[in-house]
Amino acid sequence: MARIIFAILYVLMAVFILLVDAVPLKFRQIGDIQCNVARLKIVSDLAQTGNLLNKINGTDTATTSAISTAQSGLSSAGDGIKTIAAALVQGQTAPADARNQTAEGLQTALTALSGLNSTDPNVASTLSKLNEAISAGQSVVSDC
Repeated sequence: MARIIFAILYVLMAVFILLVDAVPLKFRQIGDIQCNVARLKIVSDLAQTGNLLNKINGTDTATTSAISTAQSGLSSAGDGIKTIAAALVQGQTAPADARNQTAEGLQTALTALSGLNSTDPNVASTLSKLNEAISAGQSVVSDC
């Protein structure tokens, strides 16, 4: 009787082994939970940075220019993220150009805002959130 049970279990195990397929590449590129949390964080932080940027009081030309440059950088970073997301949804790898565009956009915004000499508390809040977005971007690169 025990031999029959083991024989049946052996046959069932062999069938299950034959039915198991490798995970398709497109599913692996979508990422694990840690990767997806980092992706969500950079998108969220980028949106919040944009909202905070709009609250900065641009009363002088230097501040207005810095805000404009930072907005351009955030827009470029957002476009890079959209390109990466579109590629991943289509099962392709994230284009290196889009990753570079995102990093350069974030750096442009950081450089523009870091040069401001302002007492407006919104500048500090925006810089803090931008640094969080940059950190989330670094997490995406390392986790995904």
